[in-house]
Amino acid sequence: MRADSPVPDERMRIDLHLHTRGSWDCLSDPEAVLERAWSRGIERIAITDHNRLAVAASMANRYPDRVIAGEEVKTAEGIDVIGLYLENEIPKGTPAVDVCRRIREQGGIVYLPHPFARGKGGDGRLARSLLPYLDVVEVFNSRLRSRKRNQRALELARESGLLQGAGSDAHTIGEIGNAWVELPRHPSDPESLREALRRATVHGRRAGLHVRLASNWAKLRKSVTRAS
Repeated sequence: MRADSPVPDERMRIDLHLHTRGSWDCLSDPEAVLERAWSRGIERIAITDHNRLAVAASMANRYPDRVIAGEEVKTAEGIDVIGLYLENEIPKGTPAVDVCRRIREQGGIVYLPHPFARGKGGDGRLARSLLPYLDVVEVFNSRLRSRKRNQRALELARESGLLQGAGSDAHTIGEIGNAWVELPRHPSDPESLREALRRATVHGRRAGLHVRLASNWAKLRKSVTRAS
């Protein structure tokens, strides 16, 4: 297993936020995503497709120690909330607080991605009001161009005492390995992940500007396919 730097045997790396062709703006084959992650030294990934759970659930069933089934839900307010270790898909357009509650009802982990991003994060306008419902705040997202927006997320997590996460938010194979958390090795289940995140370190680098073009190409291809 290749990595940018060695990982002690008692620790592992997880990317908590990435996408496959299950997302409307991604063409990545899920098997290729998993293989690429492994080659980059990332032993476990959370597949968090936009408003869809099917691919993530199928992959988690096939690779239970290497894949976490997740969903990135676009809420009624227009922000994104991620559920990890889900069994049932949560509909797009569900109010944010209800999304959090539905995740908890499934025994999952409530993960707030890119809370200070424009648009998908609402520029932080709901972040503080959601704090009582959250488990993890994403403090590094590779697709955010502004270092300040990741820094504000880190400050929010520290102030609130919430767990800290990181994700490549990869929509292409080449982005995988841009971000991860390094944490104690543990079984793949919600409570074990929560405990391990208490002793995690966050790592990442920003993706290049070209990744936006790749996402737009994926959207175009899928829209043409649906129309034909």
